[in-house]
Amino acid sequence: MMFDFLKQFVSGNYAPHGYCLLWQPELVWTHVISDALIAAAYFSIPVALVTFVRRRPDVEFGKMFWLFALFILSCGLTHVMGIWNLWNGDYGAEALVKAVTAAASVPTAILLWPLLPRMLAIPSPTQLQLKNQELAVALAERDEVLQQLRAEVQQRERAEAALVQAKKIEAVGQLTGGIAHDFNNLLQAIAGNLELITRSPERVDKVQRWATNATAAVERGTKLTGQLLTFSRQQRLEARAIHVGKMLEDMRELLRNSVGPTVQLELQISDDLCPVESDRTQLELAVLNLAINARDAMPGGGQLVIAAEMREVADGLPQVAVIVSDTGDGMSPEVQERALEPFFTTKGPGEGTGLGLPMAYGVATQAGGDLLIDTAVGEGTTVTMLLPCNVTAPEEPPSDSTKSGEHAAVAGHSILLVDDDHEVREALADLLAADGHACVEARGAAEALDAISRQSFDLLLLDYAMPEMNGAELASQARKLRPDMKLLFITGFADSAAIDRAVGGNARVLKKPVTSAQLAAAVREMLG
Repeated sequence: MMFDFLKQFVSGNYAPHGYCLLWQPELVWTHVISDALIAAAYFSIPVALVTFVRRRPDVEFGKMFWLFALFILSCGLTHVMGIWNLWNGDYGAEALVKAVTAAASVPTAILLWPLLPRMLAIPSPTQLQLKNQELAVALAERDEVLQQLRAEVQQRERAEAALVQAKKIEAVGQLTGGIAHDFNNLLQAIAGNLELITRSPERVDKVQRWATNATAAVERGTKLTGQLLTFSRQQRLEARAIHVGKMLEDMRELLRNSVGPTVQLELQISDDLCPVESDRTQLELAVLNLAINARDAMPGGGQLVIAAEMREVADGLPQVAVIVSDTGDGMSPEVQERALEPFFTTKGPGEGTGLGLPMAYGVATQAGGDLLIDTAVGEGTTVTMLLPCNVTAPEEPPSDSTKSGEHAAVAGHSILLVDDDHEVREALADLLAADGHACVEARGAAEALDAISRQSFDLLLLDYAMPEMNGAELASQARKLRPDMKLLFITGFADSAAIDRAVGGNARVLKKPVTSAQLAAAVREMLG
């Protein structure tokens, strides 16, 4: 029975709609054209929807678009069937198409209403414009706040800088007392021995001892000022090849006397140390400062180990590690963080300047190395200076025992000596003349440039800090007149960066006070 019904349903044995409209052709064609246009429109809409969804996979309601496309496509098919059934009675097929359309439209309608609030929540262009305006206002307010914050940070930085400067001035005030005391002692030793020489020049045996004592005092003063200049990091270091092991052995007695009897000193020096490139005097001072710091960290006594060993580096030259370890109080994390800060000290007024560790750090970094601190409260402190190996550095200069024959080996050169201090200029001129050089003196830049324009010199020997025109500026002007002239600075304070800018690093620098042997060695190196 059911089978017969379905057979009859799809048989198509029904009268088409057109039979009722044949007497009005215009009405038939109105149906045809209208249904055709509607169907074409319906068919184009799914194509547009599918294209949109495929190109915009991020669309939130993508599944709904596909369902809606199916519904529109089904609607288009119903209008096609309407045209077909004007001349054919396939009402079963039309019913099937309408059933499919109903199956697509009902879920679409059911799913559309719950999505309506979410779709309404999507901002419109007007709403987006308003939000953008609000965001622009918020950004402007944020920029204004940031500008105020920057101003506050700058003000705070200025205040902190002023505070640091005030602390430095306070520390310098404490430092000058100790320096004045030390220099007064040195001046007393120098003045006393020179007076003895003046009063009894005929006592040759005594004169030699008095002169030696005065020279020793000068050397102590040189080391003291060298420490301060190295801390300033403006003094050019006289880099030479230094054998650290031999240096530490030479310092053994000095270190033992400096740390005192309550500290047990032990030196551990490896045999395979390579040469390092540094200034020997400054490196000795750095080790001595670290030893004194270790001593002060062990007020009740303890053990101090100074070691030198090789350290291999993965990317770079091997390094010599100078290690100073004590069994003292150690440092807290806060103190360790500021340990390399100039003038920072945990000692009481008059007991420390805060220059020791910064000075050692300055020596290490200027040699191309680094300084490391390993410490903990109650567990002592280990300070390691890392100094890169450098076998190409020039050897250490000869000692003061340089023979007079070595002086004469470079005699006969013409040298222009420029220094605004009459006594210094006279003493240096006499030393150069004693070595057989022809020396012309100038009190300042004007006299020096006039002499250079009139005469050719082998060497320009000059001070750095001078009135009207400093040594670097004078060297630059002199090089324009005599490009091949050698330059030798003898100064107590040198802005090495300014010298390098003026002469491109093609200058030698000696630090005052300079001995006759050091002067002769420098002249021999530059002219010999």
